[in-house]
Amino acid sequence: MDRKLRVGIVGAGAQGQGWAALSHLPALAVLPQFELAAVCTTNADSAAAAARKYHAARGYHDVATMAKEADLDLVSVVVKVPSHRECVMAALDAGRNVYCEWPLGASLAEAEAMAARAKEKKVHAVVGLQARADPAIRYLRDLVADGYLGEVVAVSMSMFTGGVLERPASRLWDKDKTKGVSALTVRGIHTMDAMCWCLGEFAEVAAKVTTQVRQWKVTGTGETVDVDAPDNVAVTGILEGGAIASVHVATVPFSASGFRMEIYGNKGTIRATTSGSPQRDACELAGAQGNAKLAPLPVPERYMEMPAQTPLGPPRNVGHLYLRMEKAIRDGVSVQPDFDVAVARHRLIDAIEQASDQGRTIRLR
Repeated sequence: MDRKLRVGIVGAGAQGQGWAALSHLPALAVLPQFELAAVCTTNADSAAAAARKYHAARGYHDVATMAKEADLDLVSVVVKVPSHRECVMAALDAGRNVYCEWPLGASLAEAEAMAARAKEKKVHAVVGLQARADPAIRYLRDLVADGYLGEVVAVSMSMFTGGVLERPASRLWDKDKTKGVSALTVRGIHTMDAMCWCLGEFAEVAAKVTTQVRQWKVTGTGETVDVDAPDNVAVTGILEGGAIASVHVATVPFSASGFRMEIYGNKGTIRATTSGSPQRDACELAGAQGNAKLAPLPVPERYMEMPAQTPLGPPRNVGHLYLRMEKAIRDGVSVQPDFDVAVARHRLIDAIEQASDQGRTIRLR
């Protein structure tokens, strides 16, 4: 197959404010291997407007129709989490390869159903856990595998983002924990996935999952609404290799510090940081072996696979996942992180919630 791969994006609104406009569309725009063949929104007018804005051949307002008619190699689902299952299943039922943003579903059961359908249809299905696509995180993983740290004994990770006190009316849907979006399910799993990918899976977890701010102020109206989606998650656990892990993920009122992961081994130390989040923003690495002082660890050029003109921020890591999907489609090889990885992460969410609710350690392996 030497032609461009044809992509249809569900959730590419013409307003240009959503995740598709921030990440998927600018990533595809610099990748000549892909063609934006179709977009899908909530109604015919917005679909036509989005097709014009993004120069797509067709605009649709029904996912199933787009998946059947548009002769697509890949359907990307970039909509609110409660709609993931419907959109993903429509694409899978049409035999399309799928890129679905994380969380895969609003629950473990939804994720398991989508993973089973992807296997049944024998298609490639990738989930948007983009932190593991970050060049610095990939380099970190290789450093660990190559023995830079020796035996890992401890890891401390924090991810603090701002904005817990108020939301615009358009974002009020995520105040309800049943919708699948919280500090645990989104930022928590994005960062813990990167940690586990580099260091190994949790063997056991203890946790506290809480909603510290139980009301949000609605931007522009001054109204307050009740909230039960968790905004603070503290996890302690043991990784498969025996290392102790401590994780704190929170949405905080002010002066959020971003992402920081410190890994300590019996031969060395590595620190990964970014003022944003690793799935969106470039991480910086520092390391040292023995008693030496921490010094920058520049990421080798071979980890930078996206074109030089790729916009900074979200398009880079999303683009790296598109490159992996391209290889899978063209060469018939597997792609990671796939829907089975997504199911494993949903099971980790359930284990953390169970540990918090029951006040006990939960064994995973």
